[in-house]
Amino acid sequence: MSIRFGVSPIAWANDDMPELGGETPLESILKDIQELGFEGVELGGKFPRDPATLKPLMARYGLDLIGGWYSGELLLRDAQAEIAAMQPHLALLKAMGSEVFVFAETSNAVHGNRRTPLTGSPRLQASEWPLFGQRMTAVADHVQAHGLKFAYHHHLGTVVERAEDLEAFIANTGASVGLTLDTGHAALGGIDSLRIIAEHPRRIAHVHCKDVRLERFESSWKQGESFLDGVLGGMFTVPGDGALDYARIMEALADIGYQGWIVIEAEQDPALADPRRYAAAGLAELQRQARRVGLTG
Repeated sequence: MSIRFGVSPIAWANDDMPELGGETPLESILKDIQELGFEGVELGGKFPRDPATLKPLMARYGLDLIGGWYSGELLLRDAQAEIAAMQPHLALLKAMGSEVFVFAETSNAVHGNRRTPLTGSPRLQASEWPLFGQRMTAVADHVQAHGLKFAYHHHLGTVVERAEDLEAFIANTGASVGLTLDTGHAALGGIDSLRIIAEHPRRIAHVHCKDVRLERFESSWKQGESFLDGVLGGMFTVPGDGALDYARIMEALADIGYQGWIVIEAEQDPALADPRRYAAAGLAELQRQARRVGLTG
């Protein structure tokens, strides 16, 4: 597989805040994505979960279903219980020919709670990482055995948020546990994306690209605002519109011979940041940088 560009529907309709784009029809979103030139889209809350309905819908717009976020609870249940719980999601992705299973531990996450500030993210004690890692590896082994890449999503407001969290996570999980490297969450969590790519190339299973407006993030942090308030305040944007150096990020991916999806996932208020216009700009930036470093022709 070479490089393919996809997008998350979150810029059009935010599942964490249904008031953002909740009225936008799914077919309008898919039409935009097709016309902008993306090859695939990640699963969103508006998508039907029946493959018999979803397959012809995706075919109508010539789009692949890349994969989709799964909220795990491995801090509360063992691997077998998690595997049982994920079967409907896994079955849908398999039926759709998806390539990536995006997993995030959300049992104690705060990113969806507007009453909890960005500073209130959960932490794991050193003694808790081994069991968490063992369970995660068992789940990843199962997903991999079904033909999908397991891609853990580090995320603000979760137990894998900071650089030390990610290092502990990698140290305590096996080779089947890949990463969804999210450049925006990395930057705001103090994670060096370039170092992670260089030092853990075999773990890079999937890439989410967003840019960050650091001054808006810092303002939200200082004011004790929540993750969702930060999103509403505009701390995220598309590649090329913020503080991140996508020339270096693409060079790093080229250096490790990355093959797979590169997905724009940049949530903003669609009433203030037109999803189509921003997605077009982000895709143009990624394509330009990818061509420059030889990731694409």
